[in-house]
Amino acid sequence: MHVRLIAVGNKMPKWVTQGYDEYAKRLPKDFALELIEIPMSPRGKNTDIAKAIRKEGDAMLNAIPAGDKVIALEVLGKEWSTEQLSSQTELWRMDGFNVSLLVGGPDGLDPRCSVKADQLWSLSRLTLPHPMVRIILAEQIYRAWTLMNNHPYHR
Repeated sequence: MHVRLIAVGNKMPKWVTQGYDEYAKRLPKDFALELIEIPMSPRGKNTDIAKAIRKEGDAMLNAIPAGDKVIALEVLGKEWSTEQLSSQTELWRMDGFNVSLLVGGPDGLDPRCSVKADQLWSLSRLTLPHPMVRIILAEQIYRAWTLMNNHPYHR
């Protein structure tokens, strides 16, 4: 199974890259986690935010490989416990799906991405910094894998 984290934003601080990489490298090749960064549209005083989000959405939709199960990270999505995420991940793997996780930028996810999604997932009702979401997702994907494989990490 291959998991793609398709996220708006690039040029992340070093601590974000290190945090993400730490968990991504722990996963085996047959359960790889790949980061696809979508450049954030420039924002300025007179920026048309809807147009910027749409441009980011175009790039995200183009980055999703055909046949992937698409999961959009949305505030109004369903919250999963770690155990539920592990069960979901196991179902995707058993069904033979690769997964694309979509994370929007600071102004949100293009609604077309949410419509394209097979599932909507919310990490929390809290507003989280988008760079931090990458690390949280990588850690939770790793934790889900450890649960599926009876690894001692999840205690």
